Amino acid sequence: MQTFDYIIVGAGSAGCVLANRLSEDGAASVLLVEAGALDHSLFIHMPSALSYPMADKKYTWLYESEPEPFMNGRRIHCPRGRVIGGSSSINGMVYVRGHALDYDGWANAGGMEAWSYAHCLPYFRKAETRAQGGDLYRGDAGPLHVSTGAGRNPLYQAFMEAGQQAGYPYTADMNGYQQEGLGPMDMTVHKGRRWSTAMAYLRPAWKRKNLAVRLRCLVTRVMFEGLESRRAAGIEVFHEGQLQQLRATKEVILSGGAINSPQLLKLSGIGNPAELQPLGIAVTVASKGVGENLQDHLETYVQFECTQPITLFSALKPLNKLKIGVEWLLFRTGLGATNHFESGGFIRSEAGVRHPDLQYHFLPMAVRYDGKSPATCHGFQAHVGPMRATSRGHVRLRDAQATTPPRILFNYMSTEQDRKEMRAAVRLTREIFQQAAFDAFRGVELSPGIQVQSDEEIDAHIRANAETAYHPSGTCRMGADEMAVTDAQGRVHGVERLRVVDASIMPRVVSGNLNAPTIMMAEKLADAIRGHAALPPTPVPVFEHPHYLSAQR
Repeated sequence: MQTFDYIIVGAGSAGCVLANRLSEDGAASVLLVEAGALDHSLFIHMPSALSYPMADKKYTWLYESEPEPFMNGRRIHCPRGRVIGGSSSINGMVYVRGHALDYDGWANAGGMEAWSYAHCLPYFRKAETRAQGGDLYRGDAGPLHVSTGAGRNPLYQAFMEAGQQAGYPYTADMNGYQQEGLGPMDMTVHKGRRWSTAMAYLRPAWKRKNLAVRLRCLVTRVMFEGLESRRAAGIEVFHEGQLQQLRATKEVILSGGAINSPQLLKLSGIGNPAELQPLGIAVTVASKGVGENLQDHLETYVQFECTQPITLFSALKPLNKLKIGVEWLLFRTGLGATNHFESGGFIRSEAGVRHPDLQYHFLPMAVRYDGKSPATCHGFQAHVGPMRATSRGHVRLRDAQATTPPRILFNYMSTEQDRKEMRAAVRLTREIFQQAAFDAFRGVELSPGIQVQSDEEIDAHIRANAETAYHPSGTCRMGADEMAVTDAQGRVHGVERLRVVDASIMPRVVSGNLNAPTIMMAEKLADAIRGHAALPPTPVPVFEHPHYLSAQR
């Protein structure tokens, strides 16, 4: 048995941050355990190749949901990173923080005051170095490099102009004062390479004598000790064909994400007794909320044919692919050096919505994000979907084995409110694409297709075609009620020296992509774990539409 002060389970968006911060002053010994391996793949580091690692079982837990009852019984793809950097090594590299009111909403829950936007903003800034420079909202000295796409393809500009023609504001920085509107998007790309948390946080810390990293180690359970066996003492891992035990004298910290963290808690006896006991798992703590409250962002594609040969369809030709790859390998420039999500935005679906509840990622190509449906012609599309769905799902065990994928059910589109917002998403996007800015480019509508018009037809299209935006969260949520799993500092209720730090502790999913918020949360909780004073809150003005009660735009 080997002993460390802290053991971190999962080298992902949160785990790499924690490994860096907990080891940076040399005062504590830290072990970072990862089930996957190193990120030695050109497809991981080349931004435009993002669909490849997401589908590669070498770097990904290729989970899928149970048949979704409100999605024609389809099983929805749910890949999670299994590599250093975790899902930050396989994601779309979009840098979006969410809206200030998301965090203020967390803070309004009992005992959660320290999660207000004013308290979170200093940690967003601490984590970030923005290529365009820092300001009151943006950081300029953090490990996470963030850049803004060049937007050279005229379709990016057309999308932003069309939004203004439709009556929406332009926002120069959706991570700054004003999220609402259409504008350029940021990405975690630095000098033409994916800037995962492995690059930003883990590699700079790797050679520290007080940090150990164990790869290809599957954690099977958290071990407990004490009079009531409720104090985390370490972990049991399966490594190189053998079970090993590793001890933590201060804390065990789970950072496996919204699927793996609740799975490991349950395997360790923390969960609903009605689920654990039939599987032969001894109950350490009865906690009904473990694995419940699963939330995600669902999105659909509104696609049009492009009448000019200016889209990424040309890049799919073998010779062009070769040229793009060679340029990227030699210079880290060109079409290989971007995630291609260079414009996007946030709008509100109807009057009375206080802050944006629909998000756009614009792409100058008509193709599925997961690469399963290749482009067949020049086209462009907007990914659009609701940000604060009311549907709730769960993560539950199939058996008592750590090697068995859990049962995942999102319950997408299970509420009328979610269906209403998705209908609005389709109709409002069509309206944007009908503006004059697209007159020179707009061909026929490819998806949903002109034949899809009524509520019933849109609902049927969504059931058959909508896909995840890959933002699972909420399954170990913070709070003080009986369904809360962790407290406001990520400490697991009912046990000592066990904490969860990842997107699973979000009480409610934020309005945007989850990588940046998860990094922020890890930065913030790293200070709490070390007993450091939190960075002072930074109250800043935040845009709200002056007529949101009566106007949709």
